[in-house]
Amino acid sequence: MSFTWTPHRFAGGALALDVANSVILRFDAQRTVDRFADDRQLDNFAAAASTFSAERALFGDLAAVSRQNRERLIALREAIDRYFRGRTLGRESRTALAELLDAAAAALRGAESEQSLEAATARSALALISVPEPERMKICGNCGWLFLDRSKNRSRAWCDMAVCGNRVKANRHYRRKKEGQS
Repeated sequence: MSFTWTPHRFAGGALALDVANSVILRFDAQRTVDRFADDRQLDNFAAAASTFSAERALFGDLAAVSRQNRERLIALREAIDRYFRGRTLGRESRTALAELLDAAAAALRGAESEQSLEAATARSALALISVPEPERMKICGNCGWLFLDRSKNRSRAWCDMAVCGNRVKANRHYRRKKEGQS
């Protein structure tokens, strides 16, 4: 399957969330896609994150994950999703936090450089733990991705208005129109 890392794929607002969001439709067993299952996509992610990530100024040009560190990055990705999704849903867990801290420490210890994707992802996750307004982290009402709501009034409902917001609005319009024709 052909796939390109586009700005929409970096709608999380933080590198750690963009990495967690690399699993598409995470909770739909029939349609879920792990973009990191293909080594080429994982290799391309670091370069794309260097261009599109909201935190690109903090981390600069990221180095791809070495073959021996891929498992660590995947473990970190899953720990990021578990902890922040639980926290966003009001089910914060000390166990999930400990797992995230362990995964971040392992990624930092094993990273080949500060500019490696796994080191930058770990640092991004650690920074998110202490975000001053944790209620700004949300789950997209369309695709289920984690994202930071940086809107002034905290009313953002979708990870990306141009993609998810438009899909939801188009579906709503279609249903209203169809109901009017009945």
